[in-house]
Amino acid sequence: MAMVKEKEQNTKDKKLLVGVIWNFSAELKLTFMALLVLCTLATLLPFIPSSFSLSTSDFRFCISRFSSAIPVNTTTTTTTVEESSSSSPDRVLDNGVIKRTFTGYGSAAYNFVSMSAYRGGVNSFAVIGLSSKPLHVYGHPSYRCEWVSFDPTQDPISTTGSKILTDWGYGRIYTTVVVNCTFSSISAVNPQNSGGTLILHATTGDPNLNLTDSIPVLTESPKSVDFNLYNSTKKKYDYLYCGSSLYGNLSPQRIREWIAYHVRFFGERSHFVLHDAGGIHEEVFEVLKPWIELGRVTIHDIRDQERFDGYYHNQFMIVNDCLHRYRFMTKWMFFFDVDEFLHVPVKETVSSVMESLEEYSQFTIEQMPMSSRICYSGDGPARTYRKWGIEKLAYRDVKKVPRRDRKYAVQPENVFATGVHMSQNLQGKTYHKAESKIRYFHYHGSISQRREPCRHLFNDSRVVFENSPYVLDTTIRDVGLAVRTFELRTIGDRLLRTRQ
Repeated sequence: MAMVKEKEQNTKDKKLLVGVIWNFSAELKLTFMALLVLCTLATLLPFIPSSFSLSTSDFRFCISRFSSAIPVNTTTTTTTVEESSSSSPDRVLDNGVIKRTFTGYGSAAYNFVSMSAYRGGVNSFAVIGLSSKPLHVYGHPSYRCEWVSFDPTQDPISTTGSKILTDWGYGRIYTTVVVNCTFSSISAVNPQNSGGTLILHATTGDPNLNLTDSIPVLTESPKSVDFNLYNSTKKKYDYLYCGSSLYGNLSPQRIREWIAYHVRFFGERSHFVLHDAGGIHEEVFEVLKPWIELGRVTIHDIRDQERFDGYYHNQFMIVNDCLHRYRFMTKWMFFFDVDEFLHVPVKETVSSVMESLEEYSQFTIEQMPMSSRICYSGDGPARTYRKWGIEKLAYRDVKKVPRRDRKYAVQPENVFATGVHMSQNLQGKTYHKAESKIRYFHYHGSISQRREPCRHLFNDSRVVFENSPYVLDTTIRDVGLAVRTFELRTIGDRLLRTRQ
């Protein structure tokens, strides 16, 4: 029995040995091959010409190359690396956890991207730009404003800049920043009108790498400031429109309808500022050109801002630039989009509505959502397709929702910074119940359709389309003929062949 057990044990040992040799057969072959090559070189060495030399270091290099090809225990290697990384700033905590560190170099996003700066009065300024959003979320950036006069006898003066973040947290890589610089001096900044430069000192507030960038944001040449402008009640315009960033392949016909409608709506003492983020292509420009020539429209090319990734083509920065650029030129400033049409009751006018709201620095406007796909066919299908969009897109969505977006108007001299749907940085009162005085009809999505908007025709006063209830609302349709007549009388027939 003992001999049998001994034989079984020998058999197991042989199998184990064979298994080990089999598992490492590749490594053994590689090792034997390396030894064979070395022995061959040693045998042939006496016969090699004396002009060729092979030093000991050469053998060591050769052996090291073969050694590196042999696999090593991965776990052991990892442990060795972590234990030997004494040059790393990482450290081991008392509980055995390895504390890793991260050190930044260069700039992932700019400390401050300056767009513009304007006077806000005799001793105040507003600086509009972008800044790194993570910097403002996780850091404590600060701003200091310095006025350096061109007059060498006047010392520079400085004040703490008050930052306003206007985009309600919607920023992306960049967030919009408006810096208010109000100097405490009793007299005006640059009182002799000798000129000077406003410098913004932007400090990152990073405890590990606190950097300050000094940025010349505004230069006033001698005798260039009209201080009477900031105290005058007489304005160049009664109403000024500040448009958001226009982008995409916009429909020339929809823009044609919108501008003709609102030039007529606001009257002679009004002006429209549009911002081109790529949407005012050649065909759209041709639609706006007659109104530009009449002095009713100004276009700002803001395509360069696309280099800085902010919310919705940086529209918060754009509307704030418009606010401060034109704040002393108009009594009222309106903020809404080019697929939205304002309307006041038939017995009212824009001027009468504005007079009734004069005690407020801001009022918001209720939305009337209109379909951009279903049309009223009461004139007959053939005639319907020849009409303007505002005449045939006549069905209003009456689905009950908790709230709808609002747009707004402000008296800009009372506003320090603004947003897209309203301003939260102003002095004075805000009115939110103006729906009986003024509303806006929103044709969502219609502006970017380069084709006939009507997908379905109805001739009923109430319809249900795609599970949403609609009612026939002819409020804007009813003024369509008057708008077309106004366009024809004002700029002629040069836009009659405008395409979708």
